[in-house]
Amino acid sequence: MRQLHPEAIAAIQSKALFSKAEEQLLSKVGSTSQPTLDTFQDLLHRHPDAFYLARTAKALQAHWQLMKQYYLLEDQTVQPLPKGDQVLNFSDAEDLIDDSKLKDMRDEVLEHELTVADRRQKREIRQLEQELHKWQVLVDSITGMSSPDFDNQTLAVLRGRMVRYLMRSREITLGRATKDNQIDVDLSLEGPAWKISRKQGVIKLKNNGDFFIANEGRRPIYIDGRPVLCGSKWRLSNNSVVEIASLRFVFLINQDLIALIRAEAAKITPQ
Repeated sequence: MRQLHPEAIAAIQSKALFSKAEEQLLSKVGSTSQPTLDTFQDLLHRHPDAFYLARTAKALQAHWQLMKQYYLLEDQTVQPLPKGDQVLNFSDAEDLIDDSKLKDMRDEVLEHELTVADRRQKREIRQLEQELHKWQVLVDSITGMSSPDFDNQTLAVLRGRMVRYLMRSREITLGRATKDNQIDVDLSLEGPAWKISRKQGVIKLKNNGDFFIANEGRRPIYIDGRPVLCGSKWRLSNNSVVEIASLRFVFLINQDLIALIRAEAAKITPQ
């Protein structure tokens, strides 16, 4: 370990699991508060013996956001699943399969159709890659627990467990993409989305710098545990937890860019 580069040592130490004592201290930070890096830096100073020596304020903030996303903070309560809303798991589905009916027969017609479909899909993928610059929302896969870094074009980030959606325009639509229905944020990339409407909702940035989400689907959208019904809207804050049909996301705002937008709006508004 002593012969490794300091950056390699720091990368290894950053992957250390959080202890119960660390999570207990983090859970005391309120879910409705807007903690900054200074908040978590102060937590490190006040409890140096409780936290692992390699912990940073940014690492604490990222883990706190994860705990909030899964309702693990002291002031949060877990929402019960509605009755009759059980999702069939893999083991249950496997038990329903009759192995005797499974046959491994070669079908030349089917293989030809699959080959043609494969070529067509590859051609569509190439076309989509050429249109990347036109997209309003970019999707990144999440490979670690580090907090996302904003650039000067990303207004906000909707971060899930598997992917994160980068909001690049003032208005984006959320839902389930189909062959005949294109959507800015395809929630099926995060997980099972068969219960989500094709157009579930819209996230919009107002001129004053506030974000609002409007529900246009049949199912309610939960914001920090509060249901937003069809036809209603709700203001999104930084670190808000957005839950749609059991898919949970954390809404993160690019505070620096929004501050610039508010400053420009203040200049335009007549005194």
